[in-house]
Amino acid sequence: MPSSSDKIRVMRIIARLNVGGPARHVVLLNSSLDNSHYQNLLVTGIEGVREGSMKDLVETHKLEIEIIPELGREIALKNDLFVLWKLYHLMRRYRPHIVHTHTAKAGLVGRIAAKLAGVPIILHTFHGHVFHGYFSPAKTKLFIILEKFCAILSDRIITISDRLKEEIAAYGVAPLDKIEIVPLGFDLSLFAAQTRHSGNFRASIGIPSEGKLIAAVGRLVPIKNIPLLLEAVAIARQSDPTIYLALIGDGELRSHLESLAQELGIAEAVIFTGWRQDLPQIYADLDAVIISSDNEGTPASLIEAMATGCPAIATHVGGVPDLVTPERGTIVKPKDPQHLACAILDLWQNPERTQHLAVNAREYVLKTYNSQRLVRDIAQLYEKLMEFPH
Repeated sequence: MPSSSDKIRVMRIIARLNVGGPARHVVLLNSSLDNSHYQNLLVTGIEGVREGSMKDLVETHKLEIEIIPELGREIALKNDLFVLWKLYHLMRRYRPHIVHTHTAKAGLVGRIAAKLAGVPIILHTFHGHVFHGYFSPAKTKLFIILEKFCAILSDRIITISDRLKEEIAAYGVAPLDKIEIVPLGFDLSLFAAQTRHSGNFRASIGIPSEGKLIAAVGRLVPIKNIPLLLEAVAIARQSDPTIYLALIGDGELRSHLESLAQELGIAEAVIFTGWRQDLPQIYADLDAVIISSDNEGTPASLIEAMATGCPAIATHVGGVPDLVTPERGTIVKPKDPQHLACAILDLWQNPERTQHLAVNAREYVLKTYNSQRLVRDIAQLYEKLMEFPH
């Protein structure tokens, strides 16, 4: 443990601050850990063109940040060796007591650099995993091997849910006794303060007064399976043509999804908004938020939507069932547009049930996923490891 006059130096590494839960998570931790006890440095790369960026939060909170442009999304040997060299020299200069990595790429190069630099405590948080639904079997096997190696270098592995801990252990990445569960936490005060159905967002995107509005929020990338949601909306609109869908975000599949909406005959009912900053107001104006993914960790969009009292429908994948239970929302089978369409229609066919689930969900997330609890849990873990690092 450092002397009482020393601060605990924490270097937190994330590949990029693209729009999403992991970026919010690292910014919250670096801005909220007691700065009389901790000195925090955030290390990150550069976001993709259509991913959206949350670097404005770094500026808002005046965080100490180091940008390594090559710390990007794709793993490539020559590039990663250069990143490894940069991280190693940064660590030798900063002399962190703790290196805490987030996301797969940062976890790989960050933990190797930390071990080479002699960092006393090395941690990695899994916000989800890429062992299902992302890559070919051969590439997936390689990623599992790399994660097993990096787990050996780590003092602790952190997951954000019980289910994710079980999955990480089942893939053989690390034994259960090396994995800590620290659920996500967010500043949900703005979301909790919203008035439901103000109508402002609907009006801004041209939804008629009789329209019913659902939305998906996030990156338009393959793992999110937005085509499944479009198919479900096409089916649901055969029974109720007043249903509209907003896709809030951007990504590599946007043009394809716009074409698919045309092919399905629902182009006039699907609104692509791009990235938006006014998410609290948006969630509060929706009839439901939808997750149609093939794999997920614990989606920040669900937590934030639930905090406004917005009903939730999500596929039974990854860590979602830890959040969306039969008492708090509707879980549907993955890759089943008919099942998803029925769940969408049920929102208005059983309004009392819909409202009951939304109230339960709001109470649960405000109690479980608040920022104070997250910061307290992480600080307690850091201090425990500083006393007994191994």
